[in-house]
Amino acid sequence: MGQTISSIVSDVRVLANLAMAPFRHAGESHKERLEAFYQAQAGDYDAFRKRLLQGREELMAEAKAAHGEGGIWVDLGGGTGANLEMMGDEAIMSFAKVYLVDLCGPLLEVARKRCEERGWHNVQIVEDDATTWVPEEGYGQVNLITFSYSLTMIPDWYAAIEHAAALLAPGGLIGTVDFYVARKHPAEGMAKHSWLQRTFWPTWFLMDDVRLNMDHVPYLLRKFQKVAVVEGLAQVPYIGWLLPKVPYYRFIGKLELPEHEEEEDDAAVIKLPPAAASGKKVKAAGGKKLDIEVPTFQKPRMVRQGSSVN
Repeated sequence: MGQTISSIVSDVRVLANLAMAPFRHAGESHKERLEAFYQAQAGDYDAFRKRLLQGREELMAEAKAAHGEGGIWVDLGGGTGANLEMMGDEAIMSFAKVYLVDLCGPLLEVARKRCEERGWHNVQIVEDDATTWVPEEGYGQVNLITFSYSLTMIPDWYAAIEHAAALLAPGGLIGTVDFYVARKHPAEGMAKHSWLQRTFWPTWFLMDDVRLNMDHVPYLLRKFQKVAVVEGLAQVPYIGWLLPKVPYYRFIGKLELPEHEEEEDDAAVIKLPPAAASGKKVKAAGGKKLDIEVPTFQKPRMVRQGSSVN
């Protein structure tokens, strides 16, 4: 009974914070707004969100199965590190490196404690922007990237997805789970949502700077090769008793290999030497003459106003 009372008290704290968030001055930058929003509820975050944020455990299990072992995993917008716990100790330690990236300092403090308690020495906690941060390994080196209820918290989510694609190695996987709403006329085979779902939930969540979007799933399907897509409905704690369930989705996609890697290597790749800039004919390795001639480019002349060019 004590645990139940404790859970209710924790929920009340979170709900009070959510109710007051629209009236609180949250700062000018996205980072300031995140920290103002989560500062008072960081300790209660996981317990309340476990009931609210459906599909996270399933996504971690599916991503683990699709990826296998080894390589680099980046959890963008990873917050408290709950996703790592859902992935499991054995899976975490099978990665060469795990990065947990988030802008919100209070949530990352929870993640640091979690990593210390679990002994995850291969996990690096990074306080940075998911749309710009680059790991020390550089672009095109990451094997798995996940967004777990973080895309809706990122104002420029297009940039976040584009950046994630740039970080992924060819054949790398991206996994996302989040709230969303369907387009008014969704593609064949995709879920349809009622007018109330498509209008109420985006408005309600936006009060807390959570942006439900009808373009998440279509854009992910266009950007990556589909591995799996699941659309579902979740009941929001307490207020969900009176309202329709909120839609959420899970997506796993693969960054397709460049065409030249998929095709047989039946042609040599030619790199033009510096001599090409002078308009000279170019020779390939081995002295073989090629019918390639690169024109000489000259800088445009600067012309002052009132003068003429001969």
